[in-house]
Amino acid sequence: MFTGSCHCGAIRFSVTTSNREVLECNCSMCTKKGILHLIVEKSELAILSGEDSLQNYEFGTKTAKHYFCRECGIHPFYVPRSHPNGYSVNFRCLEPYDELRSEFKIRAFDGRNWEKNIHSIS
Repeated sequence: MFTGSCHCGAIRFSVTTSNREVLECNCSMCTKKGILHLIVEKSELAILSGEDSLQNYEFGTKTAKHYFCRECGIHPFYVPRSHPNGYSVNFRCLEPYDELRSEFKIRAFDGRNWEKNIHSIS
């Protein structure tokens, strides 16, 4: 199990997953947010506190639910359109991030060409 939070700590969550692959996406949203994606099932993420601090941003197809903290603006996780029944956890929000990096493989994902490359996210 891993724990994480937004920057100010208003939102705290835990993740229980065997997935050890993290995606670095080059789409405009992920590049601007600097997010590294740990894809998990909905049942593998638990919000421990701060659900009332979550704000949602949607665009385009409005399938993805981009959650962020209304206090500090950090995006701890979101519902991606590639996995609408799961979450993409912002790997950089897990604690202790520096120590966890060595336990995970970081793989590039070409999100600029999402429709052509979605099959490579499993």
